[in-house]
Amino acid sequence: METVFKVRFLPLDITFPADESQSILDVAMRAGVHVNASCSGNGVCGKCRVRVLEGTVKSTEHPKVSAEDYEGGTRLACQTMPASDLVVEIPLESQIDKNVLKKTSINSRVSDDYRQEGAFGELKVRPLVRKGYAEMSPPNMADNVSDWSRLLRVFREKGARDNPITTSLEVLRGVGRVVRDGQWKVTASYVVNGKNVEVVALEAGDTTETAFAVAIDIGTTTVCGRLVAIKGSRCSGHPASHVVAESADYNGQISYGEDVISRIMFSRKKGGLRKLQGIVTATINGVLRDLLSQSGIDPRSISQIIVAGNTVMTHLFLGIDPTYIMLAPYTPTAVTFPACSARSLGIELPETARAYLLPCVASYIGGDIVSGVLASAMTRHEELSLFMDIGTNGEIVLGNKEWLLSVSCSAGPAFEGGGIQFGVRATSGAIEQVKIHPATFEPMILTIGKAKPLGICGSGLIDLAAGLLEAGLIDQKGRFIRDAATRRVREGDGCWEYLVCEAEDTSIDKDIVITEIDLDNLIRTKAAIFAGCKVLLDSAGLTFNDVRYFIIAGGFGHYIDLQKAKTIGLLPELSDDTFRFIGNSSLTGAHLISLDGKLLDEAQKIAGMMTNVELSNNPGFMEEFTAAMFLPHTNDSFFPSVRERLRSV
Repeated sequence: METVFKVRFLPLDITFPADESQSILDVAMRAGVHVNASCSGNGVCGKCRVRVLEGTVKSTEHPKVSAEDYEGGTRLACQTMPASDLVVEIPLESQIDKNVLKKTSINSRVSDDYRQEGAFGELKVRPLVRKGYAEMSPPNMADNVSDWSRLLRVFREKGARDNPITTSLEVLRGVGRVVRDGQWKVTASYVVNGKNVEVVALEAGDTTETAFAVAIDIGTTTVCGRLVAIKGSRCSGHPASHVVAESADYNGQISYGEDVISRIMFSRKKGGLRKLQGIVTATINGVLRDLLSQSGIDPRSISQIIVAGNTVMTHLFLGIDPTYIMLAPYTPTAVTFPACSARSLGIELPETARAYLLPCVASYIGGDIVSGVLASAMTRHEELSLFMDIGTNGEIVLGNKEWLLSVSCSAGPAFEGGGIQFGVRATSGAIEQVKIHPATFEPMILTIGKAKPLGICGSGLIDLAAGLLEAGLIDQKGRFIRDAATRRVREGDGCWEYLVCEAEDTSIDKDIVITEIDLDNLIRTKAAIFAGCKVLLDSAGLTFNDVRYFIIAGGFGHYIDLQKAKTIGLLPELSDDTFRFIGNSSLTGAHLISLDGKLLDEAQKIAGMMTNVELSNNPGFMEEFTAAMFLPHTNDSFFPSVRERLRSV
């Protein structure tokens, strides 16, 4: 029998039981304590650093932990097991600050409502699960047909004369009680499938004014939700006016890998798939509880949940093996998914609430992109649009109402802090804006929450690279100018670096630097994204100048400085009015479908008309990637204004 110990996590002051065979990372996950971990607990990323304050552990020295830090009690949580009761401190750089998910965008161009005013402003309210009110005459000796037949008779009178009407045994069991509780006045929730009508729930009285849906975006990093009122025949104003509450949380799967490949690898372990499915469901339930707390509504009034996610997240949420997504020829198990009971997926909603999943296109073009394209309305217009959603992967869609081409390029986790020595997610203390003085080379920085710096997030990384290039401190390959007239450019531990913050000014008591290795990872990321755009355009015989709207979706667009992104060659040098930032378009698409179920058919059409370009065997991609491995690019004609600006340095 294994010995059971207690592990107390600070500063959260959460205590949880553990046995000697479990790592501290495993215990933290079960306790709901977040510890950054990017490599599924394999000891590779070095992000899961914790400090053992009290107790004895089983661990060995690790190259990711310096001898000095090791002596001070620092350990990798994934490589450390308890040998007694423990007190463990989660350092700032390993904690998550959920407040940042509510942070206001610093990009004034961001709008969740881009082009919807014209395309969706007159949206009909016809949800997938609808409500209908019925008043029946009570039975008597002359009219004593069954309660269900009496209800069907009213439906026939209301227009469902030729529609086959069915229901479940569970609903049928409650009919007698419900109609009498409502004094023969009831509300039926029903689903229309072609000519068939299925009654999925009955409520006493008239509850047609209390009808709600939940829209969910399952992101690799975050899970976002909206509670939407689905009553009336038309939107009262804009679709956004139907939003009752919003919430978000970090996807609990983060601790088992920053990217989808790491999570697929973990899902292949014994019990791994079930664990990841349970974790993301728990995250969704947490978001749902927050929505209900904000709004004060009864969960029984929620009749549907619309879920969008990338192909891997969708498979994991449904408990479908995602293994073959990462193995050539890269085939998912399915790209369309049947509606089902939300409760059957572990969602804490009534048994009658139904879950609908957005269709996917391919292994790395998922329902989140289909939902985003729907929300952007690019398929409702003649003009050519290029849609981009940048996260760990970069998904790009090109087209208009007639055709769509899509591509997914492995951008890497640099914009989310991965592969960067002092990289962090957008959290309190993350450096998000940087300016470098052109004469003194001194930095001016702003952090999220104005807290003491603990690392550099994606937008700060872009600012730093652009600032170093414009100040003449790095060359086009991202290499530091060795004889630069500043103490901040220096030779570090086997690599040249720029000193961003000195240890005494940080919350981690270490110098925060950006290294040539960091810059190389950033350049690879931006090169993959730019090359993906170029390959799509080349496939269609088009150029960047043919694009009328360059649509940037996702949280990335909230914090990016457009000019800095052009300076490093991440975005093409087009006029500013070409770019549109539309926020979380995946969530917005699910929100629109929650109001008008007919849009789910439109989403299916979008998925069907999307031709995916596979980059793994595309010779043009490697050529474009190599050409983009410079700041901003080897072809100066793509960036004439940047070229002129750099010539004056």
